[in-house]
Amino acid sequence: MVDLFSKRQKRLRGDVPDVYTYTELPEPLRVQVIHIWVSALGGPNEYHRDSVHTVYESIVETLCREYGCFTLPGTRGYGSRDYQEELFEFLLKEKEIERVLDAVELSFRRIDRITRRYDYLFRPDAPTIADGAIRELNARFKEHGVGYEFTNGEIVRIDSEFIHSEVVKPALRLLNQGQYAGAQEEFLKAHEHYRKGNAKEALNECLKAFESTMKGICEKRGWSYSKTGQAKDLIQACMENGLIPAFWQSSFNSLRTLLESSVPTGRNKLSGHGQGTAPVTVPEYLVSYMLHMTAAAIVFLAEAEDALA
Repeated sequence: MVDLFSKRQKRLRGDVPDVYTYTELPEPLRVQVIHIWVSALGGPNEYHRDSVHTVYESIVETLCREYGCFTLPGTRGYGSRDYQEELFEFLLKEKEIERVLDAVELSFRRIDRITRRYDYLFRPDAPTIADGAIRELNARFKEHGVGYEFTNGEIVRIDSEFIHSEVVKPALRLLNQGQYAGAQEEFLKAHEHYRKGNAKEALNECLKAFESTMKGICEKRGWSYSKTGQAKDLIQACMENGLIPAFWQSSFNSLRTLLESSVPTGRNKLSGHGQGTAPVTVPEYLVSYMLHMTAAAIVFLAEAEDALA
């Protein structure tokens, strides 16, 4: 990315987004995504054309199968089926933001998992190219004030850049360990539901991720716990086994209360039980808070476990 004169002037005038938007991807951003695709996945004039064709074909065919169509919606269709052109046209024309993000997410998964291999386009700096493509995508999101980021193979929604970098990303990093595989999947599902506006489902996945993290710790340490235990029981097991040192337990009584009353209570009262005759609406700001609270709890628990002898 080049810090152009025009960009610097916009910053001086204050003409830069100061809040994130989630309902549109501006055309310049879509064009920049295509530029990243060409750099990382390869373009129409790539020497190893077969590899490029195959990866674009896999993205397009996956989208078509999931959408239940033969060609991507809104595209003209090509006699010889130029998958690269079809994907480019879809990205530029599609109006439904979630479908645009589908294409971005799938393509950057390919960049992350396939293009970093030397045998893809036989580039000696392949891992650097892949990492750079992901960094640029996230920087472009930020540049245009679009509140999403590609991390751990998923497009996740960002509400606060500071909280995302200091809490959510460390949580995902810690959950990447084997014993937390279930918790990682649930935490990513919570973010996916949040991005799609499924508030109640997001809260349910928050609780699952929170509980699975504690179960992972108990199993790793060989601590006894009920397989069907709820958050309160799992917190108790972790406390009894010295996850928090004894001489700190009195100081952390407030933390224990917070853990017992935040994630579990928010989920139980608003999404975990029948809602009665009137539909219960879970406010978006509450889901955001619960996601970040869950992430902070996961970071604390995992790091506390690492610190145990």
